[in-house]
Amino acid sequence: MLQELTIRDFAIIEKMDIDFRAGMTVLTGETGAGKSIVIDALGLLAGGRGSQEFIRKGASKSMLQGLFSLSTDDVLNALLDEIGIEHEDDGLILQRDLYRNGRSVCRINGILVNLSVLRQVGEKLIDIHGQNEHQELMKTERHIFLLDEYIPSFASLKKQYQQAFQKYSSLKTALEKKETNEKEWVQRLDMLKFQVKEIEDADLKIGEEKKLNTEKSQLENYQTIRSALLRSYQLLSGETTDTLGQIGGAMEELNNIASYSDKLQAISEGFANAFYALQDAAHEISGELDMMEWDEDRLNELVQRLELIHQLEHKYGDSIEQVLKYQQKITHELSEMQKTENNSEQQKEAVLSAFEAAKQLANKLSVKRHEAAKKLQKDVHQQLKELFMDKALFEVKFKRSKNELGREGIDEVEFYIQTNPGETMGPLAKIASGGELSRIMLALKTIFAQTQGVTSIIFDEVDTGVSGRVAQAIAEKISQIASHSQVLCITHLPQVAAISDHHYFLAKHTVDGRTETTIKKMSMHERVNELARMLAGTTITKLTLEHAEELLKMSNELKKKRAEKMQKN
Repeated sequence: MLQELTIRDFAIIEKMDIDFRAGMTVLTGETGAGKSIVIDALGLLAGGRGSQEFIRKGASKSMLQGLFSLSTDDVLNALLDEIGIEHEDDGLILQRDLYRNGRSVCRINGILVNLSVLRQVGEKLIDIHGQNEHQELMKTERHIFLLDEYIPSFASLKKQYQQAFQKYSSLKTALEKKETNEKEWVQRLDMLKFQVKEIEDADLKIGEEKKLNTEKSQLENYQTIRSALLRSYQLLSGETTDTLGQIGGAMEELNNIASYSDKLQAISEGFANAFYALQDAAHEISGELDMMEWDEDRLNELVQRLELIHQLEHKYGDSIEQVLKYQQKITHELSEMQKTENNSEQQKEAVLSAFEAAKQLANKLSVKRHEAAKKLQKDVHQQLKELFMDKALFEVKFKRSKNELGREGIDEVEFYIQTNPGETMGPLAKIASGGELSRIMLALKTIFAQTQGVTSIIFDEVDTGVSGRVAQAIAEKISQIASHSQVLCITHLPQVAAISDHHYFLAKHTVDGRTETTIKKMSMHERVNELARMLAGTTITKLTLEHAEELLKMSNELKKKRAEKMQKN
């Protein structure tokens, strides 16, 4: 459910903060006051297409932010877990910033995400229905999903089928790949065998290259290193120069006077430490000279070994670590290919067995869908009757999938409608007029709202083109939907505004030569005046006010009766 909406520098809105509640909320106001801009903001927040034209003149960016309370929707929670968004029961924050240079920055709970991820999450939170955009209900490819959501306890069976279908598809793809690319398959197999053997024979060790380079450098610079060590030793302890002996004599002299003061004691100790350090160094140099040995054969071995390592790195990676990772990858691929080598008949049997298992489950899905379709048609007819389209016919049409088995089984589903007797039964998305389409959409939405899991349903002037008893029926239907999901509605119909649980009024003002939009939650008295304006236009009379009060009273009584009926059921 949408709890809070924050808008900054968006179109003619400089600053707007709106608190929303459960139930049905309507936004009303004069034409051009900015009602649809609020819906545009929600659309962008749900991942809609953005544009720098939305940014308020003089501002560097627009900022949109929505706080949503989370439902127990397992699909949404699983999606958030998959993309690594931490979420708690206290809410989910969606934010989107639009910049003048066309850049769009999206965040979910403070984590940067791309627009595609924002859209995936947004579609689970917000469902916007406008005069020309009915989203899932108008997308033929989504009809099968709507039907499946309508069927009780269908998810488990569908999951079983999709697992079986995935197994069948994988086996079938592997077999087709082998059969159609037999020559390439064999070449790939031979190449993998060669590469695995080549890397295995090299017996690479992590860290080996650094050690080999160090040893190689020492052998290549043997004479330079030995000369430096020998000269250093001769200078410290040689026959011609006995530096250590002289320093030792100085140490004795300092030791003799060390007891006369603390400072002399410190000097003597420091000098002694230096002497012993030099003595140790001379000993280590002597030992290194004794250990040094020129080994041309070892140098050749190092050069050859390093050359082999460089060749493997050139072929398979930039380091020994990457070469070993590549080895692990191709060893697995080789193992999988060797399992299928010379066993095409077994593969064919496995594919056929997997197909039959998936086909049986697909048939079960189809049976349940056909049974549910009959019930759905009755439910829709009842809803259309309540919306004064009792002559309309709704039908769920099936046809076999173009591929014998598909991701959703063997069915393709499309909703058809006949709006008037004698007319052609045609696709829902093409056959209905604007006013009819609104009512058909509301009929379907009333049924599907309880199963879809979308937390906020938004109707943007879907009541356009209707009046009288149809307007009242639409109002009651939207209110009925609001008993299962939060509903936000922009309307020009007083019947719809009267039946709402919360009423906001948007107004447009000119401040310092700039147009600004403000929003206000209306009190009961203000609602009466607003309904009177919607009923009468510019001139509001006593009779109009009485009519508005009566409309509010009737709406409240209707909601009360529905609530009592729901409690009994």
